[in-house]
Amino acid sequence: MSKLNSRAIPEHVAIIMDGNGRWANARGLPRAFGHRKGVEAVRTTVKAAAEAGIGVLTLFAFSSENWRRPETEITDLFGLLKAFIRRDLAELHREGVKIRVIGDRFSLKEDLRVLLQEAEETTRGNSALTLVIAFNYGSRDEIARAVQSLAQDVAAGLIAPSDIDAAAIGARLDTAGLPDPDLIIRTSGEERLSNFLMWQAAYSELMFVPEYWPDFGRDTLVAALERYATRERRFGAVVAPAVAAGT
Repeated sequence: MSKLNSRAIPEHVAIIMDGNGRWANARGLPRAFGHRKGVEAVRTTVKAAAEAGIGVLTLFAFSSENWRRPETEITDLFGLLKAFIRRDLAELHREGVKIRVIGDRFSLKEDLRVLLQEAEETTRGNSALTLVIAFNYGSRDEIARAVQSLAQDVAAGLIAPSDIDAAAIGARLDTAGLPDPDLIIRTSGEERLSNFLMWQAAYSELMFVPEYWPDFGRDTLVAALERYATRERRFGAVVAPAVAAGT
């Protein structure tokens, strides 16, 4: 990591962890095995992100659209999340990782909701890296919930309709208080956001890498950060060309 310019390290990196099933299929293995290897990639990537000096790492773990998958696969995914938290929480806490969960929790079973809350409360005071787990998350649902919350305040007379602006909506999103992602990476070669952080991604740099998620690791992350460092971010502005010395 030392060869990377610290000024070019993104503050917030978000990753769409795609390709577990295809990784397994390519090897003639059950999809569940691909998900298990994907958890190993999570461990490796979290460590690498902390080493690189990234402040916030968001991982898209389970989409609100993933409920359409076979029930056995959903059960396996939920089991892997529980196992990850139970096995890794103590180590993440020792390493100063703060866990935050975004997404709709109300449709999750109570035991999982309690486990997610425990992970957040245990690590609340940490500051080395914020690990955001997007679970049962969908960007359209997130925006809808934010707007509903604002509408309820308007109906109660707490705010006026004219008070609703981009900042007001952002403050009601699941990611309130977090910086927008500077870089969004999607693995497996697919090139779409799939309902992930669509509001927050307004000015994010997008990067699509061919590796399936189980093959993602430290070297892949470093390569992505090196590519990110070559990007010129303008946020809608025009950057004047450099003037040569002596002209």
